This record gives sequence, structure tokens and C-alpha cells, in this order.
Amino acid sequence: MNRKNNVWGKWIYWFVYAVAVITVYKTLDNFSDITNWIKEIFNILMPFIIGIFLAYLFYVPCKNIEKLYKKSKIKIIKNKSRLLSVFTVYLIAIVILIIGINFILPAITTSISDLLNNIDNYYNSTIKEIETFSQDSILRKIDIKKILEELKNINIEQYFNLELLTQYAKGAIGIANGIFDFFVSIIVSIYVLLERNSILNFLKKFIKAIFKKKTCEVVRKYFYASNSIFFKFLSSQLLDAIIVGILTSIAMLILGVKYAILLGLMIGISNLIPYFGAIIGVGLSIIITIFTGGISQAIWLAIIVIILQQIDANIINPKIVGNSLEISPLLVIFSVTIGGAYFGILGMFLAVPIFTVLKIMIGDYIEYKSKINKEENAK
Repeated sequence: MNRKNNVWGKWIYWFVYAVAVITVYKTLDNFSDITNWIKEIFNILMPFIIGIFLAYLFYVPCKNIEKLYKKSKIKIIKNKSRLLSVFTVYLIAIVILIIGINFILPAITTSISDLLNNIDNYYNSTIKEIETFSQDSILRKIDIKKILEELKNINIEQYFNLELLTQYAKGAIGIANGIFDFFVSIIVSIYVLLERNSILNFLKKFIKAIFKKKTCEVVRKYFYASNSIFFKFLSSQLLDAIIVGILTSIAMLILGVKYAILLGLMIGISNLIPYFGAIIGVGLSIIITIFTGGISQAIWLAIIVIILQQIDANIINPKIVGNSLEISPLLVIFSVTIGGAYFGILGMFLAVPIFTVLKIMIGDYIEYKSKINKEENAK
């Protein structure tokens, strides 16, 4: 009987092995079709993904405001504290969005339009300024005139075209189907915030139903660790980008730099990407300032922005982020490079928290295996 079971066990093993090999082969053979299918699913689910992401970002503000409403002595406010907290958070978000559209967006679009219309004049004035320098000047020796000529040949309009920027803005809001998807995302985020306890309880019951107790504890541990890392990283990076953008814009306005708000916004947004983003944002700002304000103003801009970046890196960012991301700079650079190569700008932004979670999991696995090896050696 045991021999018969053993034979059946071998047949089942080889059958499962053959199915696995065929599955892998067919997957690789039709890889492009599978990736297209996955992309289509993501496009369909994108409003829900965006809605969950918005709910994720608004969770802590809603939670804190809900606590305040619960302390109210008015019964109806206390009973409807969650609904009122969600309404309050979205009202604040709408007010901020309206302020941005009415005050910041016009200044940025005007700056971009003016920059594109006057790029030739800025180039000619920069060349004339360089020609006034002595032959022993460092700028003459590095042939900055030739560099500027090459920069002039770059079609800046393809990067700063107002029509493309409008399309990107609409795409960011709508993603797949424009305004309809946008409203679906908002509705999904509201329901997720209102029903968050029920959703979490369902997930807990589902995990307990399909996994053993020990596995459930492991899943629970990494779920909370990942949630903490992602939320702290996303919220802190966004807050840090806003602070850097505002400080840089103020510094540029004091220096009299043209397009200060535009350049400050660009540096703030680029600061979302660790290491590489700041270099790209500052570099582009310096190049634009060379054309619009001259080399001396660009040098002052570079000095002040570098000082602000150091203040941000050593004081502001650590205070905001804290010790939530215990990851080496080398691993940050590696993760950003890999994320950018495969998933573009979004990959560069999300690579750091993803690799941080992987680092924790690998570290725990190594510690677990070391513990088992010690116990075996002790025997």
C-alpha cells in the first residue's frame, strides 16, 4: 500500500512539474500579450487604484479630524464624526486646488510662455556677456559659448509645450477616461475612508481563513511594516517637496531671478525623486537662469540653492522622515536606478519604499536562517 502511494506521489510530482514548465514556457512565449493584458486591466482598474491612493494619503488627516469631532458635545457632530471628517478633508483639498489653479497655475503658464518666446533674446544676451570676459577667464577656457550653442539647438518646446503640459495635466487627473474616471476615483476614495474599518476587518478574516496562524502573524507583521514605511515616505516626501519648493521660490524672488515660481516648483517636484531629482531640478534651473539673468546671477542661485538643499538633506528631511527609512544611500541609488529603468518616474519615486520593505524581509529571513543554523550546530 505504501509502495502504491509512493508511485502515485511520484506521478503527481512529475505531472505538477511538467505543468509548471509548460506554464512558464507559454508565459514567456506570449509575454507581450500577457503584459498588454495586464496593462488593459490596470487601465480599467486605474480609477479604483487612484481612489485607494487618495484614501491612503487622506487617512491620517481624516483620523485626526475625526478625533476632534468625537470630542464635541453636540450629539449629531459626535455621531457623524467620520462623515464630517471626510467632508472636511476634501473641502480643504478643494480649497487648496482652487487657490493653486487661480494663483499659481496662471503664473507658471505665463512664465513658460514668456520663456519660450524670449529664448533667442536670452541666448544672444548671454553670448554678449561671455564675450566681455577676458581671454584668461575660466568660462572662456571651458568654452561655455559652445555649450550654450548646443543647448540652444535643443528643442525646448517639446519639453515645455503648453499643449503637452495641458494634456499631461488632463491625463494626471483623468488617467483613462477623463473626468468620469476622476469622479469615480473621488467616490472610491470617499467610500474607502468611510468604510475603512469594515475593509480591514474583512481582510483580516480572509487572511485567517486561507493561512495558518503563524503565517497570519507574518503577513500581519509585514502588512503593518509596509504600510508604515509607505505612508511615512509618501507623506514626508510630498511635504518636503512643498517646503523645498516654497523656500527655493522665496530665495529666488529675493535674488530677483526671473521665473522664480516656475523654477521653485520645478525644484520642489524634482526633489520627490531621491538623489537624482534634486540634481536635475537644480541643474535645469541654473541653465535657465544663465539665459535669463546672466552668469553671475546663476552662480548666486547655485550657491543659495545648494545651501538650501544641504539644509533640507541634513535638517528638514530627517525631521520629517525620521528613522522610517533605515536604508543606505547606495541602496537608495540602486533602487532608484532600477525603478526608473523599468517603471519610469513613478518607479523612481516608489522604488525606495519598495526596496526598504524587501530589505526588511531579506534581513528577517537571514536572521531566521542564522537562528536555525545555530540551533542545529548546538545539537
